[in-house]
Amino acid sequence: MKLHFKLFYILLFSTFIFQAQELYTMPKGKETKWISFENRSGDKGKGGIENKTAKGHAFDYLKAGDSVNIVNLNGSGTVRRIWMTFSDRTPEMLRSLKIEMFWNGSSTPAVSAPIGDFFGIGLGQRLPFQSALFSDPEGRSFNCIIPMPFKKSAKITITNESDKDLIQLFYDVDLIMEEHDDDMLYFHTYWNRMNKTKLTEDFEILPKINGKGKFIGTNMGIKTDPALEDTWYGEGETKMYIDGDTKYPTIVGTGTEDYIGTAYGQQTYSHLYQGSPIADPKKGIFAFYRYHIPDPVYFYEDIKVTIQSIGGAGKEKVQEFIDKGIHIKPVTLHDRLKFIKLLDMDSSTKLNDSSLPENGWVNFYREDDVSSTAYFYLDKPENGLPKIANVEKRTNDLPKKP
Repeated sequence: MKLHFKLFYILLFSTFIFQAQELYTMPKGKETKWISFENRSGDKGKGGIENKTAKGHAFDYLKAGDSVNIVNLNGSGTVRRIWMTFSDRTPEMLRSLKIEMFWNGSSTPAVSAPIGDFFGIGLGQRLPFQSALFSDPEGRSFNCIIPMPFKKSAKITITNESDKDLIQLFYDVDLIMEEHDDDMLYFHTYWNRMNKTKLTEDFEILPKINGKGKFIGTNMGIKTDPALEDTWYGEGETKMYIDGDTKYPTIVGTGTEDYIGTAYGQQTYSHLYQGSPIADPKKGIFAFYRYHIPDPVYFYEDIKVTIQSIGGAGKEKVQEFIDKGIHIKPVTLHDRLKFIKLLDMDSSTKLNDSSLPENGWVNFYREDDVSSTAYFYLDKPENGLPKIANVEKRTNDLPKKP
């Protein structure tokens, strides 16, 4: 045990020394740009000119239906940090504001997502949290430090697709202008929502994409079916189909809460690479994330990422749901040392069959409201994925602001 602690501290100290050396070395050929309404171009000597330099343009309006380019520049570089805030942070506005990013003059966006979901928490909710990629210190701001490289140009656009004017939009995008090697990957996202998942069909966190890259994770929002009361939603396994996988994936998890690093249920926590900022079984809402930074998921030909809509409850409760005609499908029954795979049995066998144990835990397919934002790098600036859903689908039946 003492040896393990010594190795840990040696590694920690070595990492600190390496990072400290980076702080005091001066690289060649790099230029820092900060872009905001006070300096839209980020050009040298062009910041804070309005109102005789006294906070003349810290924010701007964004009327209903309008768009604004918060970054639009040519050259090679890397977005290092995005910070923003705005006056209306209701669930409807967080889902109605759309952020899009275009690399190298592409006609279709690499990033297209509701602004709230993009910044790390789904369901149109905000509250204080911190992860390795996103943070919100007090529940009122949006921070992202994912590196986003580009070779020819970068454009970042915010669109107000709500029916309300946004009175204040503040932002700050920090970049380093620099050259990149040929093996550089472009940052992408994919946002998806199913207001009601289809029974026995896996939810697509990331549809199949072709190319070479890294899947770096997802944040998800779950709004459970009220008919299933406060029964556990999170038995679904994450699946990653990589480089030619078809019927069966290469990477499979063991359960939803397992995928985000916890076990036997889900409460609130925020860690660097995994967390659950929202977990309220009484209200039936959960928001969680997992980022594959220490455990990268590489693909060289293609990838698809899904998660099952499977929950669990005691056998008596599940049978009660079946008797009420609620749309579910039992898959396993676990009673002490007996683990019964119901889908491998004769299709005529019912959960209340006398041949089955009288009690036990039943996992079952269910239908919930599920949404997700997938984050990934790809070896090209466009991904060919479907367009983001319209604002009506994004905002329909959202949980109320806490």
